[in-house]
Amino acid sequence: MADLFVKLQPGASADRIEGWETDPEGRPVLKVRVRARPVDGAANDALIRLLAPALDVPRSAVTLERGGQSRLKRLAIAGLDQAEVKRRITAM
Repeated sequence: MADLFVKLQPGASADRIEGWETDPEGRPVLKVRVRARPVDGAANDALIRLLAPALDVPRSAVTLERGGQSRLKRLAIAGLDQAEVKRRITAM
């Protein structure tokens, strides 16, 4: 199981994966924008709906571990390791 740190921007003009950044702690963070607003978990759901096909895993394999109310989120990706997650995102 891989951990994926995401910086989410809700309310964007389009759903898209922007690319990799480094957070202040030196971790790679994936910057993602979604159209959904952060109301009743809609932005978190949109994030999972966007990332699951990008990673070629079922939605059930992507779970929000931390950051439900924050822009910085930690997702768990079942069935992939860290290197494979990064490879699949970078290959897009």
